[in-house]
Parts: sequence; C-alpha cells; structure tokens
Amino acid sequence: MVTNKTNHILAVRLSAMGDVAMTVPVLLGVVKKYPQVNITVLTKGFTAPIFENIPNVSVFKADVKGRHKGFLGLWKLYKELKALQIDAVADLHNVLRSSILKQFFKLSKIPFIQVDKGRAAKKALVNPERTSFIPLPTTFERYSEVFNKLGYPITISEMGTLSKRPITDSAKSLINPKGKKLIGVAPFAAFSGKMYPLPMMEKVIAALNSTNKYQIVLFGGGKKEIEVLAKWETQFKNCANAAGKLSFSDELSLISNLKLMLAMDSGNAHLAAMFGVPTVTIWGVTHPYAGFSPFNQPKHHALLSDRKKYPAIPTSIYGNKYPDGYDKVMETILPETIVQKINEILKTQD
Repeated sequence: MVTNKTNHILAVRLSAMGDVAMTVPVLLGVVKKYPQVNITVLTKGFTAPIFENIPNVSVFKADVKGRHKGFLGLWKLYKELKALQIDAVADLHNVLRSSILKQFFKLSKIPFIQVDKGRAAKKALVNPERTSFIPLPTTFERYSEVFNKLGYPITISEMGTLSKRPITDSAKSLINPKGKKLIGVAPFAAFSGKMYPLPMMEKVIAALNSTNKYQIVLFGGGKKEIEVLAKWETQFKNCANAAGKLSFSDELSLISNLKLMLAMDSGNAHLAAMFGVPTVTIWGVTHPYAGFSPFNQPKHHALLSDRKKYPAIPTSIYGNKYPDGYDKVMETILPETIVQKINEILKTQD
C-alpha cells in the first residue's frame, strides 16, 4: 500500500467502451469518499463523454493513433502527463501500452499500481475440463483493489451511479413517447458468441411493440447494424433508431433517461448500468462468473443460456471462441422469456 496520501491520481483505461464505463462507479465512490482527491482519466477521445460533469474528475485524451503512437509517442504522453503533477497512477487497463508508461513513471518514482486481471483464473474458468465453477472477483472489485493499494480503500457499497442527464435536442427529435415508457434495445455485440439471434430479437421487439406501452429506442453502430435497426424502425411503429444519428454524448443523455435497457454482454449494458438504469442482459457463451456483469444489477436481470445442455459455457471470456455445436446456445433463451422479464421489471415501476 502507498503510505503517503496523494491528491492527484491518474486513472488509465483506454478501451474497450464497456470496461471504460465500468470505471465510473469506482471513480464516483473514490471522489465521494475522498473529496480531497482529483482524478485525471487517461482514455481515448471517443469515450471522454462518459466522464462529463463528474466532480473532481477530468479527462486526458490519449491520441494512440497520432502523437502518442508507438514507443516515442508514449514517451511524449508520459511527459505531458507528468506536467499535470500526477502523484500516483491507477492502471485499470494493464496492457503493453500502460506497462511501458509504468517504466517511464518509475523514473520519477511515482507510484504505479496495475489492476490484476486474474488471467490465470479466467483461463481456468473457460476450460471445459474445469473442476470447479465459482464466480471470480468482479471488474469493480479488481478496480477497487488498485485504489486500495494506493491508500484509498473503496467497497462496492460505497460506489455510485451517475445522475440522469437532460435529453439533448438531437435526442429529443428521435423520440415521441407520448406517455409510453422509454426502453432501450442494443441487440449487437463484438462477437457472435455474445449476440442473440436477430430473428429471435425481432420477435422480442415485435412483442414489446404490440403492447403499445413502450417507446423502444434501438442502439448500435456500423453500416450493417444500422441497416437492421433502420428496418425495424420502419417495421414497428413504437421503434426509434438512434444508431448513426446521434453523437455519443447525445446517446448517453438518452440512455440515462431509459426506464430499462435490454442488451447483450456488451458495452451498452454497462453504459446503462452506470446511470442506474435497470438492465436486462442476455448471455451466450460468456457468463457472469467471469466478473463482467453490469454494476449493481440483480442476478435475475441476467438471462443465461442453458448450461445443462451446453456444459462448456463459458467457452471464452469475450465470446470470440466456442466449440462445435455451441453456435446456437442462445436459442435456449426464448423471446417470451425475455419479454416476460422486461414486463416484470417495468411493472414494478408503476
């Protein structure tokens, strides 16, 4: 543990979006419990809006494809960061890039604590010949341990969520709830092993649309995703497609005002949860035991594929690997089950 109290901490988390979002509850807890602390988050420019208006938290944008690219670029980045009078570094990423930065900060004898990603334990978890199946520490616990070693212990119960943001004019132009509950659907994920089959998701949206009780906002990105969501927007009268129409900051304002988010084991789930939005997640070949469940969401909000039928689940941490015959694991989660769960949660809000 670092014994000398520090006042300016650099928190490093460059990617991915979901992992960046998962830093928010921890940082909120730290600055609330230790109001003398200022935190600068080193992240990519795209994710900077996540940290807007958090007291005592600012963002330094890493230009990893430009002036901070490569070894010399990282040296330049170190010099720029050192000029901010950093007292200690909380490396919440622990990759080659941040490990190089660690060596530079050693030159100034600035404490640099790296997150323990638990790589060996995660490798054991996805081993089909595993001898035990128990939950690993959550990402929030792993992040908090870094601050604990810096002398700022923080527990899960002391972490927090962001306040609702005003819906921007651009976001308002997309929706017309007319007394309906605003719910989000983010049907995509980085890997197919984490994505609910689109024909089945269409059935979910059709069922939600038919109730006429909900305004459904569709989230995604990329040309093919936008094409699918645009089709659903046309097909279902209570659907609005946000993909490709809003800035990231505008999307966050909209997400913060949702009554519920339906998502995969993906970044959108974590974006919703960091605002305290009830979040239903659908899990394929990944599993909550790896520690990536959205913040402060009840266990029953996670809908899991059938491990009795597919005992090798989880087959990978990120959903990018699965054995033959495991491409249809999500078909064990019926659209009716998802719709029932959403209706059940929203009913409690009446």
